[in-house]
Amino acid sequence: MTQNRISLTLGAETVERILASITALEADLQNLIALTNDERRDMFKMGTKSHAFCMTALAVAEQHAGIMPRDFDIAAFRQDQMALDALRPCSLRLAQLHQRITDTELALGSDLMAAALEVYGVLKVAGKDKGVDEARRELASRFARRKATAEPVGEAVVDA
Repeated sequence: MTQNRISLTLGAETVERILASITALEADLQNLIALTNDERRDMFKMGTKSHAFCMTALAVAEQHAGIMPRDFDIAAFRQDQMALDALRPCSLRLAQLHQRITDTELALGSDLMAAALEVYGVLKVAGKDKGVDEARRELASRFARRKATAEPVGEAVVDA
């Protein structure tokens, strides 16, 4: 193989342990929600500046609870802030791990494609009359092109 970006072995016990860890995470995070695309689009988004705004608003609401409407739940506001502060480091770590998994998948797939292309290249050049014609044709089907447009049904083609 001319390309080998990564060499990785995941034994059955390791995969089982990883999946058990994910199951434990899912159990610990069972109260997480899933939003629809429409819900995501319609929600307020909190960026860096908005975070400071929310922290200040919470402090003001707590200091001046008497002027807040009776149905405004300061405790829920505080609880949401605390939950977000607790969840963010977990989200960051999981995002970093997800990126490494995605990069590793990409590298493994690239290694596989490079090796497969090398095999195909050898079969095309050195495989003639070696009994591998069917295998070469099967590999060649990966590169088969489809016809761009089909001839319209019911219309005659006239040569001029």
